[in-house]
Amino acid sequence: MPAGSPFTRLCQQLHLPPSQGRADLHLHTTFSDGSYTPAQVVDLARRSGLAAIAITDHDTLDGIGPARAAAPPALEVIAGVEITCEFLGRELHLLGFFVDLDDAPLLAALADIAGGRRDRFLAMVERLAGRGIRFSDDVLASMPPTSAPGRRHLAQLLVQTGHASTIQEAFQQFLGDRGPIQVAKRRLAVESAIELVRYAGGVAAWAHPPYDDSRTHLRTLRDMGMGAVEVYFPSCRPGHIRPLRDHAESLGLAVTGGSDCHGPEPLRRTVGSFGIGTNDLDRLRLSASTPAGAIP
Repeated sequence: MPAGSPFTRLCQQLHLPPSQGRADLHLHTTFSDGSYTPAQVVDLARRSGLAAIAITDHDTLDGIGPARAAAPPALEVIAGVEITCEFLGRELHLLGFFVDLDDAPLLAALADIAGGRRDRFLAMVERLAGRGIRFSDDVLASMPPTSAPGRRHLAQLLVQTGHASTIQEAFQQFLGDRGPIQVAKRRLAVESAIELVRYAGGVAAWAHPPYDDSRTHLRTLRDMGMGAVEVYFPSCRPGHIRPLRDHAESLGLAVTGGSDCHGPEPLRRTVGSFGIGTNDLDRLRLSASTPAGAIP
């Protein structure tokens, strides 16, 4: 097995001693576009020997409470979110960690973006209907309840109704970024999202940054108040990890990492397959802001 293969990396992480406190800080649940419930994510994290996880559903905090209710005392559930943002005319995903679940400005902004996701979902359903693919009310009602519906839900419906064999095929034929039914997302300016996360007591991090762009734009985002960058994630090439980490550290940014798990497939994105250790988690925690109005 090649040294840099996903299976090898997973084995290496699973065999870290417990004292290193592995943390997977990028996980999705049925409250956005994941196929695992929060309780199932917690159970998988427990089985993987994780010390901490972050629930980072798209544009909603709703999955965090159920995850915390299901978690054993030995597993920390960090309040997180993945915010759909715009930066230089392009989509950027911003992770927020350690945020206050009751922060009104953040909740209002997330509700607006999630509302845009629901509008987008219905628009894509209409575009599919225009191509002769119509879902009955019963099929639409069979969807799991979610705060932020997205393309993955449509892919599952296409597979369920026999219009695609796999989710991957559904994306290739219909749902890709340049696909025939693609509808633009409602996006929040990244500087506003960073400010909201910091005001809510959290630390903002760039999720799965493209390597070349990260070298160019990390300083700009840091100057906006971003405190961290995701370094350990499935699509980051092994040879890019050390340079990206070194560049982040040169800018005074904390590093984070996670599997970006949405469900059982693919295996390289299973719960616990990517993450960080205790030292990086402590640094990330120290980078979180003091909530507005709180005593430092």
